[in-house]
Formats: sequence, C-alpha cells, structure tokens
Amino acid sequence: MTKEGTSFGMSSLTRKTSHSSKSSKALACYKRRACECKQLRVMGFVFGLMGSYFLLDSVMLSAVHRISFRNGYRNRAVELQKNGGSAPELDVEMPHKYMYEHLVNLASATVAKNDPGQSPFAKWKEPYKQASLWKPCADKFRNVVHRVRNINHTGFILVTANGGLNQQRVAVCNAVTIAAMLNASLVLPKFLYSSVWKDESQFGDIYQEDYFLNFLKDDLTIVKELPLHLQSLDLKAIGSQVTDLDIMKESKPNYFTKVILPLLLRNGVVHFLGFGNRLAFDPIPTNLQKLRCKCNFHALKFVPRIQEVGALLVKRIRKYEYMVSELDHQLLGTYMPLKLLTEDNTSRKPLKYLGLHMRFEMDMVAYSMCDFGGGEKERRELEAYREIHFPGLGLRMKENGSSPAELRKLGRCPLTPEEAALMLSALGFQYRTYIYLAGSNIYGGQSRMLPFKRLFPNLISKEELLTPSELDPFRNFSSRLAALDFIACAMADVFAMTDSGSQLSSLVTGFRAYHGRGRAPTLRPNKKRFAKILSENGSLDWGEFEDRTKKMIAENQMVRARRRGRSIYRQPRSPECMCKIPGRRSEEHL
Repeated sequence: MTKEGTSFGMSSLTRKTSHSSKSSKALACYKRRACECKQLRVMGFVFGLMGSYFLLDSVMLSAVHRISFRNGYRNRAVELQKNGGSAPELDVEMPHKYMYEHLVNLASATVAKNDPGQSPFAKWKEPYKQASLWKPCADKFRNVVHRVRNINHTGFILVTANGGLNQQRVAVCNAVTIAAMLNASLVLPKFLYSSVWKDESQFGDIYQEDYFLNFLKDDLTIVKELPLHLQSLDLKAIGSQVTDLDIMKESKPNYFTKVILPLLLRNGVVHFLGFGNRLAFDPIPTNLQKLRCKCNFHALKFVPRIQEVGALLVKRIRKYEYMVSELDHQLLGTYMPLKLLTEDNTSRKPLKYLGLHMRFEMDMVAYSMCDFGGGEKERRELEAYREIHFPGLGLRMKENGSSPAELRKLGRCPLTPEEAALMLSALGFQYRTYIYLAGSNIYGGQSRMLPFKRLFPNLISKEELLTPSELDPFRNFSSRLAALDFIACAMADVFAMTDSGSQLSSLVTGFRAYHGRGRAPTLRPNKKRFAKILSENGSLDWGEFEDRTKKMIAENQMVRARRRGRSIYRQPRSPECMCKIPGRRSEEHL
C-alpha cells in the first residue's frame, strides 16, 4: 500500500471516530435532558400535589376552627347552665373600658371633696310629714268571714312555689289569700327545687313554721300535711295539679271562683305548682287585701339562725349593737343587745350605711339584649348564654326591630356598676361612704366593678363581713343568702336600687315603707330619664349632671298612696294595708 493510501485510510478512520464521538455526546445530552424533564415533571407533580394538599388542609383547618369556635361558646353556655347561670368574670387583668369616662373623672374629683358635714343620709330622708301619716295596722286585722264560713270547708290547697326567696314569698302570701277566698285549708307551703337557684331549702328552713301557723290561725286554717286519704292521690292524673301554664299572670278572683273552686269541690284538693305572680292586685276584696298584707309584713319571720347571722352582719357594718328602728325589731327579734361592739367607734353611735341592690347578674344582663361596652367577647358570651336560657329571645327582638341603642333610650337596660356609682356620686355620697352590696356574681367580676370602687372603696358584702364558719351553713343555699341581703338592705339608713323591677328591691322597698315609720328612705332611678342624662356624657359639666340626677331621684321619693293595679307588697300605703291618721300634723324634726 502506498503512503497516500495509508494516509487516506487513517484520515477516514479519524473522521468516523469523531462522528461517532459526537453522536454519543448528542445521545448522552438528549438522555440527560430527557431525564431532567422527567425529573421536572415529577417535581412539578409533587409540588402540585403538595400545594393541593396544603390548600385542602387550610380549608379543613378553617372549617374545624369555625366549628370549634362555635362549639367553644356552646360548651361555655352549657358550662354556665351547669353552674346555674352564675356569672363568669371577665379577665381581671384587662382594664375596664369606661362607658362614661368624662363623667367618672369629674365624679372622682367631686366625691373626694364632698363635705362630710353635709351628709347625704340627712339630705335624702324620707318625706317624714307625709310618710308618718301612714301606720302599720294589718296585724290587727281578723278575717271574720273565715269564722262565719268555717263550717263550709271546701278542701285543701297545696302550693309549691318556684323562683328565689322573694318570688316564693309573694307566692306564699297569694296562696294564703286564695285559700281564704275559697274557704279552703292551706297546707304548709313547699318550695320547688330549681336547677338555676340550686337551693333545696324548704319553708321551715327560711321561715318560722309555728309562728306562721299561730299568727294566721284566726284568718284561715293552715295544716302541716294533707289528710292521709288525700296523700295517695295522683293529683296530676285527676286534674288537680294546676301549673303556671294553666293560669294567666295576675288572674282576677273570678277565675279562682269559676275554675279552681269546682275542681276543689270535686277532688277535695288542688295543687298550685309554681304560682308565680298569679293573683292580681285589683280588684281584690278589702278583707283579702288586708290578709295579704298581714301575711307579708307580719306572719313571715325568718328562722332564728338567719336572724342571728343577719344581726351579726348589721352589727359589723354599724360597729354598734343597737336596735335603731322598728325594722330591727321586725327582722331580728331579740338578736340586737344594746352595747358598743368596737371601741374604735369614738362617736358611740351606729355608723350609717347605704344598702345597694345592684341588679347586674348575667341572666339580667343577657335577657336585656343591651350593649354594655364589653366588646366582641362580651357580646358572644351573652349570645351563648341566651342560646341556652332564653331560646328565641334574639329572634323576637329582631322582629320587634329594637337595637341595643334604642333599648337604652327606652330605659330597658339595667344600670351598670359604673352608672350606679355616677348616680350615687351625683346625690352627694362621699368617698368614705359605707355601701353594702346585695347579691353577688356581678357580671364582669372585678373588672366591671373597677369604676365603682374607684369612687366608693368602702364597698362591703356578706362574704367580707362574715367569717367562713359563719357563712358556711348558708353557702350552698341561695335563698338563705338572699335572706341575709334582705335584712341588710331593709335595715340600711338609705336603700338604693338600680332596677325597680326586681323582687328583692320591690319587697325591701315595701317593707321599709310599712315598718320604717317615715324614716326609711329609698332611692329609685327613672332609667329612661337617667339614660337621657347619661347620653350627654361628653357635653355635661358636673353641676348640670348633679342637678338633673337629684331632681330625677327626688321626684321618685314623693309619698303617694298606692294606685290601682300596683303591687301591695311594694306600695303598702293604702287603706287596704295601712291605717292613715287623718288631720294629724307631723313634726318634721322627728
């Protein structure tokens, strides 16, 4: 082979080798790119899958959160129901949001400067000249009709009263009246256990049974138990059980004579279950109205244990063991010895105090449908409570079209502790005034009470004044605790309320009017007028706020005879309950 041929062969081999190398590289590159694309597709799929998962997870978490959120408030409402509706405390650490900061700041400066020489206790005396013309006399009444009709006995009336202490008291007096009206024997009243009040107390745990029986023995027949032949009857099966659903509120006497009397004559017994406010105040025959008053103001005496602890309570407020008035005698009997309690009372006179019933428990607040400045947390908490205790209330309010602001203008909202403090400040009560607070479980707890305590730090309660051992026998019995509040408020030098619709305020007011001998003033706000005054919070100076508030209270202090249809328990000044002394001039200074 020639040299050129050899050279040509080598060159051709080199070209083939180079071409083969390039093809291999291209193939490798293609494979690498294909692999990368595949990896990218896999990664894209994975990322897409993960994104879908996270999106679905987010949606599910959101849904779970909303369900948990609703259930949390529902569970809170259930917890409240289990606790008998007791009010929760808002976070104590959170500062209270003032609704009327401008007025509170003005009040804070004013109560510290109020002149102790110008005592509001003297200024807010009951109008003695007019009030002293009315004297208690229902205890002198004797039901002559009962003696005449005693031979025509119609049967037995049972009553199992519902509600708390004060509602039960009204039910008992109304049952006494109905029994006398129908010439029936009354079985000693019983009290219905309530899941809200959680109190198993019966009549004999609150009131002196024998005193009650003996005091009314000339007016109607009261027995401790049904006769044996009636005890085995199924009263519901024979139609002798009558509930509040069967009787309209404030039914007139003709309902009882036309509906209840035939039932009584047929079966020999009728059982009123509940009996809350089921007897009208008018028209009622005079003899029955007098019996009603006799029962409420004389026949119902607290048991000695309640009288004894009630006396301790009042003594520790006054720092003096001294019977100040007829109210002391009526409520405490022999538990007020005459001696100085503590040597630090240099005046050697009982310290004056104001009794305050502040209706701001959770049930009252929730039912009002009002806004109290507590924000979204408060709104949702009250909604949860209403869902359990007042189903359908929110819907009814929406149908009526009343907003929280409109309800406040109409005077439908209970006064907050802040508003109560502003009212008392405007009336001249001083920074050091001793104020007994009736009730407990103020909605919002210590946070809600901050404005009040800022103006009146000497706020006292039974829980603070009594030792644990003294309070323990009462602790799980709301009615017995309420009896202590009744005593402390009724015996106060001045009694003030924030809501005139409450049973405690109503009965205490009447008790003070009946037994107070013209020396037991009560301060009651007109909530509609006060809401109007407070709505001008930002523009009012203190002098104008003070004048308008004093005028509002003074007008409500006027002594008037009971008007037709009004409660005889709250307004006893009427010929059917008290005796008016005609033509007598009363000395203002007494």
